[in-house]
Amino acid sequence: MRAVWLKEFGGPEVLVPEEAPDPVPGEGQVLIEVEFVNITFVETQMRAGTGPAPVKLEPPVIPGNGVGGVVTAVGAGVDGRLVGRRVVSSTGGTGAYAEKAAVDAKGLFDVPDGLALDDAVALLADGRTATMMLRAADPRPGERVLVEAAAGGVGTLLVQLAKARGTTVVAAAGGAHKTEVPMRLGADEAVDYREPGWAEKAGTVDVVFDGVGGDVAREAFTLVRPKGRMVSFGLASGEWASVPEEQAAERGVTLVQPKATPEQLREFTISALHEAAQGRLRPVIGQRFPLEGAADAHRAIESRSTVGKTLLEVRRA
Repeated sequence: MRAVWLKEFGGPEVLVPEEAPDPVPGEGQVLIEVEFVNITFVETQMRAGTGPAPVKLEPPVIPGNGVGGVVTAVGAGVDGRLVGRRVVSSTGGTGAYAEKAAVDAKGLFDVPDGLALDDAVALLADGRTATMMLRAADPRPGERVLVEAAAGGVGTLLVQLAKARGTTVVAAAGGAHKTEVPMRLGADEAVDYREPGWAEKAGTVDVVFDGVGGDVAREAFTLVRPKGRMVSFGLASGEWASVPEEQAAERGVTLVQPKATPEQLREFTISALHEAAQGRLRPVIGQRFPLEGAADAHRAIESRSTVGKTLLEVRRA
């Protein structure tokens, strides 16, 4: 099968398209004929050998952690009726940048009727994260909410979810072309956090969804009103906000630390897929690359030029 290998840690060029043996589903596993692969910002850090990594990669390895496609075979102990189903799934941390992937059958998510497979893949990681952040911060009708990185995969979903809660959404994104994206999704206001004075333009808020970290997040923290909440879901700047708990307590601000069981995380993903199937949530797929273009996809993400979700399209026309 075609695949993309991580030969060593380094720049995007270390992602090399090469053939690989077809995976065989073991006990409790299924084989997925992959059509789309989900790429996350964290994967670019893992490829470089830096940043927080949920899975320690040991090159040479096929990277990637999210796929969507059709089940074509099952291993021992798995219901054969799964064959032919459209599904999305995590791979456990490796093996996604390929035409086929063997994954744990218990981790599959059926793609609901009416939802395109590429949209489902775009929601696999980001939909879970956005739903978890929303429930953790619990914005209420009439509150004012700031969404950082509002043109990104998670941010675009948070804009929609927060609006559905009846809040006023202020979207913060890096670059004038990016501020247009959340406005098309229903944001009430948008600011460019690369511009001096952006925080003054944003004004005070009750909730901050922090997807940037670093100086942007620390400045956003100063906007939170007493009894407000701040929750972090990303570190596009390369570092977390690192707001001292004592400082938050002095201002009467809660730094929310989301916690969830594996069962709850699964429920968050199912919820996002259901909302999208019902037309109430729309993932933004900003760019698509062929499987062999994985290195270009990583370059685009690292250049901060991307909006929404980045996918690899595996199928050949």
